[in-house]
Amino acid sequence: MQKTYKILAYLKNKYIIAVLVFLVLIIFYDRNDIFVQIERAKQVNALHQSKAFYEQEIEKTNKELNALESSQSAVERYAREHFFMKKDNEAVFIVDSVVPASHP
Repeated sequence: MQKTYKILAYLKNKYIIAVLVFLVLIIFYDRNDIFVQIERAKQVNALHQSKAFYEQEIEKTNKELNALESSQSAVERYAREHFFMKKDNEAVFIVDSVVPASHP
């Protein structure tokens, strides 16, 4: 019973009430409330992951570029694979893999 009276005494203090109201306003009703901060943290993590992915892709592309600049056979291989180019005495066959539709 004594603890209840102590708690009520603290809650009657106008400074404690003002601080509690201020905290509630800041945590839940502010433009940058706790929920917005959590969402922004998730967005930052997603952006860091995409940054790491694109850095890896840039590194891979730079290695491919260095290989193409250093070797004529690499240029020929790249042209055959990506642009379907051929020499005069060759034929190119393009095969599309088609997955058959399942019957219900």
